[in-house]
Amino acid sequence: MTKVPVTLPDALPVVLISEVGPRDGLQSISRIMTTADKCRWLTALYQAGLREIEVASFVPAALLPQMADAAAVVAHALTLPGLTVMALVPNLRGAQAALAAGVHKLTIPVSASAAHSLANVRKSREQMVEEVRAIVALKNELAPHVKIEAGIATAFGCTLQGTVAEDDVVRLAASVIEAGANESGLSDTTGYANPAQVQRLFRRVRAEIGDKTGAAHMHNTRGLGLANCLAAFEAEVRTFDSSLGGLGGCPYAPGASGNVVTEDLVFMFEAMGVNTGVDLDALIAARDVLKAGLPDEPLYGMTPEAGLPKGFQPAPRVSK
Repeated sequence: MTKVPVTLPDALPVVLISEVGPRDGLQSISRIMTTADKCRWLTALYQAGLREIEVASFVPAALLPQMADAAAVVAHALTLPGLTVMALVPNLRGAQAALAAGVHKLTIPVSASAAHSLANVRKSREQMVEEVRAIVALKNELAPHVKIEAGIATAFGCTLQGTVAEDDVVRLAASVIEAGANESGLSDTTGYANPAQVQRLFRRVRAEIGDKTGAAHMHNTRGLGLANCLAAFEAEVRTFDSSLGGLGGCPYAPGASGNVVTEDLVFMFEAMGVNTGVDLDALIAARDVLKAGLPDEPLYGMTPEAGLPKGFQPAPRVSK
């Protein structure tokens, strides 16, 4: 049989996998992981090749005791060279604490659902846009190098409100960019999205804000997480949030379980020839560190269960 030569494209596709388990995952479960275990987990994720990690959220410990050690976790993450250290902040006070801790990037949730906005941050959507504006001003004064992503939560539907108008999502994305955010991504906070909807809405947002379109944050609540990520990829999205072992959800959106599993997402892209920069064997090994810190906590993922296919080859690496 004659072998057909394989011609690789001049510019291999590359995506950024943004790990959100240490924040989104841990704040969604009742168990509290020790600071030492969190730091070991962060190191394992870093050693697997992940270069952007949302390590904590800066919120009152009375509301989320899982995040009480946010500053200490950030301090450890800052020792890992080349890692973009992110933290979620719901308001100006949280931003002040995160900037004092030295984070590289702030993520601010701005819900497209009026009901979810009030439940999640106790502010209307319009008030959250003004909160973004205030956080941008603070950041520009104290740490102008820090980036801000104002992600549009419940962009595809809401367990509290139901349908969310696409026009509202596009308008909010434009509003937070006008308020000074560097980028705005879309979050399927409640696991309502389907691939056609994801592709359509990301294309609408990109037409509105261009290259300031940020990450796809998908949940696997109804089994469509990877399909929705692929749809976003086809709509030119190149940053994807995911969580090791599928930990996570939203404590203020009933039934919103199941972040996309990082291991499965990396496998999908690498099998497609899309470079993630992540070592799958090391990533799967990081589950052991997570299990040690959270004994008996359910973890998910098809790839870790099945193993890598015989003869599997990751995508060619792009030289830096």
